Amino acid sequence: MSKKRVVVIGAGPGGLTAAMILAHRGYQVDVYEKRDEVGGRNGALVLDGGFTFDIGPTFLMMLWILEEAFEKTGRKVSDYVDIRQVDPLYRLIYGDGKEFLPTHDEAAMKAQMDELFPGEWEGYQRFLAYEKTKLERMVPCLQVPYGSIFDYARWRLFKALPYLDAHKDLYSHLGSYFGSDPLKLAFTFQAKYLGMSPWDCPATFSMISYIEHAGGIHHPIGGLNRVCHAMAKVVEEEGGTIHLGKAVEEIVVEQGRARGVRVDGQVERADHVLCNADFGYAMNELVAPEHLRAWGPAKLDKAGLSCSIYMLYLGVGKVYDIPHHNIFFAQDYQANVHDIAHGLKLSDDFSFYVQNACKTDPTLAPEGKSTLYILVPVPNNRSGIDWAEQGPALRDRVVDALVQRAGLSDLREHIEIEAATTPGDWEQDRNVYQGAVFNLAHTIDQMLWMRPHNAFEGLPGTYLAGGGTHPGSGLPTIYQSGMISAELIIKADA
Repeated sequence: MSKKRVVVIGAGPGGLTAAMILAHRGYQVDVYEKRDEVGGRNGALVLDGGFTFDIGPTFLMMLWILEEAFEKTGRKVSDYVDIRQVDPLYRLIYGDGKEFLPTHDEAAMKAQMDELFPGEWEGYQRFLAYEKTKLERMVPCLQVPYGSIFDYARWRLFKALPYLDAHKDLYSHLGSYFGSDPLKLAFTFQAKYLGMSPWDCPATFSMISYIEHAGGIHHPIGGLNRVCHAMAKVVEEEGGTIHLGKAVEEIVVEQGRARGVRVDGQVERADHVLCNADFGYAMNELVAPEHLRAWGPAKLDKAGLSCSIYMLYLGVGKVYDIPHHNIFFAQDYQANVHDIAHGLKLSDDFSFYVQNACKTDPTLAPEGKSTLYILVPVPNNRSGIDWAEQGPALRDRVVDALVQRAGLSDLREHIEIEAATTPGDWEQDRNVYQGAVFNLAHTIDQMLWMRPHNAFEGLPGTYLAGGGTHPGSGLPTIYQSGMISAELIIKADA
């Protein structure tokens, strides 16, 4: 009896998670990837001179989810990737120059908080206790599909409801623990991982900052892209095939059901299609509107989207003595995020993130040199910003900020090579719908059953993995989406 075939569109982390599990379970798996390297937004950017950067994500959290994905193939991720914990978690620099370095060292953490935020330690202890329970209640709800509204009527969700906190925003929720506005920012900036403002983001996601403080932030040697390379290796070890430089042109639909994909003009037939392409792009470009019962172009036009990011990658001729992760808040952070989410404009005073990965991982650059990865949250392409004009100007403003605010006073003379990615580039070069790199917004009306389903309700025979489906964006949840969809396919064939 011939194996059932699954075609996976895109070799990003969600698609590769599903692919390695399905290959292990005996499916014929073929992954078609448009680019010449696996990873998608979780891939690597290699610049001349030996400088390697992660394209997108740089925080690895909830390591146990990644470990579980590999365990489903009978393997340990530690046999494939050297993963190190980063401590302090990050350095937070406020607009007034004050610095806060959250750490796993309890004594050092308390000493910092007593000095910077007197009287707030007790609130931090309450935060850790409550958010621990929230996470324990919520995780089971994120590990299962929501293909029907009746999936809400499950005991696991009833247990989680008292901790959902969906009726208030993240920033207000942090006020139940902390009185200091700067301290609240230290636990609300994580809304940016979802591409949202903490004044709009549901308080449900306060558990993200807890995950960092309790479970840590990790870095794989070689960059987070090495996880996707490890997954690709597992797929091939299990007999699957990854086709690089092969763009899927269309999901082939027959009698209202996906029956395969078109690649280079040829139809590759399959029993199941697993789409790991950017969700908005896939709905607009890979499926004709008449084949979609839900989430067609008209609905996407009205959907809430995340923000975008401007990226600057610098290969520099020295190693700077700053922490691995550095986050710089605008002087008026609320105004900055309002400009991004609602004003759809660039702020005069912007927030930004700097990864100095060579502090932990010298393999990313030649000896005595380093990589600087700079991320600036900006509006998505619904803004109409002309990035051909604004991109170079923003680049100069970012370098000015690195010199003046990050203390890298001699940076300009040490830049050896650089690259930048604007929201326009995300959309044009990487097929990211509207440049919204964190995908559909994580508002209450776009979560759980109201998010595109893993067994996609719009086109039978199609399954989704990635940030555009349940449980949402962020690497741990993207891995989880791949696991959910793989199990749905296996169950469908049982």
